[in-house]
Amino acid sequence: MLDGANVHFVHVRSPEPDAVPLMLLHGWPGSIVEFWDLIGPLTDPVAHGGSARDAFHLVIPSLPGYGFSGPPPGTGWNDTRTATALTRLMARLGYDRYGVQGGDVGAFIAPLMGRAAPDHVIGVHVNGLLTFPDGDAETMAALTDAERARLEGMQRWQRELGAYMQLQGTRPQTIAAALHDSPVGQLAWIVEKFKDWTDPSAELPEDAVDRDRILTDVSIYWFTGTAGSAAHTYYERFNDPAMWAPRERGTVPTGVAVFPTDHSVRPLAERVHNVVHWAEYRRGGHFAALEAPDLMVADIRAFFGGLRP
Repeated sequence: MLDGANVHFVHVRSPEPDAVPLMLLHGWPGSIVEFWDLIGPLTDPVAHGGSARDAFHLVIPSLPGYGFSGPPPGTGWNDTRTATALTRLMARLGYDRYGVQGGDVGAFIAPLMGRAAPDHVIGVHVNGLLTFPDGDAETMAALTDAERARLEGMQRWQRELGAYMQLQGTRPQTIAAALHDSPVGQLAWIVEKFKDWTDPSAELPEDAVDRDRILTDVSIYWFTGTAGSAAHTYYERFNDPAMWAPRERGTVPTGVAVFPTDHSVRPLAERVHNVVHWAEYRRGGHFAALEAPDLMVADIRAFFGGLRP
């Protein structure tokens, strides 16, 4: 229990004694199953074509409000509170120096863990990072055509694909009633995102992600009854003034992996984060750990390889 909330997590120790502790953070509509294909290569790299120096001890939590963690006991579980609680989890496990990786919602929380515990977080690796124009005319004028195209893509996403976010961020209890009442509704609510956000070359969601893995992810929401509490985390984010207020640039080394459906723009990211690693890929999508686990493993190894003692 952390800060009054139950927090479920998977803890997989590497056979390598000098492995670096690493927390992996899922997003919405994700879960811990996003990382199943990363566990072997990251914890036992020698058995998966890597070297012992690439080894990690993994901690994979179900975020508060999601899956096996269940709903928190009350309101106020915004991203900052979640990040602080997860730094306490790593401390309880005896990890004094560790890395964090997160995608989607996890890409909000992982940097906040670095801000909450900069003396303990050696680095933050993210995918699906959202970057926002800050009104600086000089920065905007210097953007490349590719970077402008990514910003335009984010604007299209907000216009055409962002209805779920508005509903969960403003009326989470209403959508919760529908999702808790119908397994078909819950399935459609999530599979639509796999259709919209996976590699554009995939005609169907199951062409990008194994169908059983998608169904497992949906089933976790359904059988734990957490569609509503997961939706409520959006309400907390929307109504947290600190989340959107200007803040000092982060100091923890940050690595960013960009996949075809991501809208990350480096100059905008660098204004907020201490970006020391940036990689762009032509394969994969928003659910990168599920769609292109080989690329994710390689990028995590590359980033943290430069930060190991």
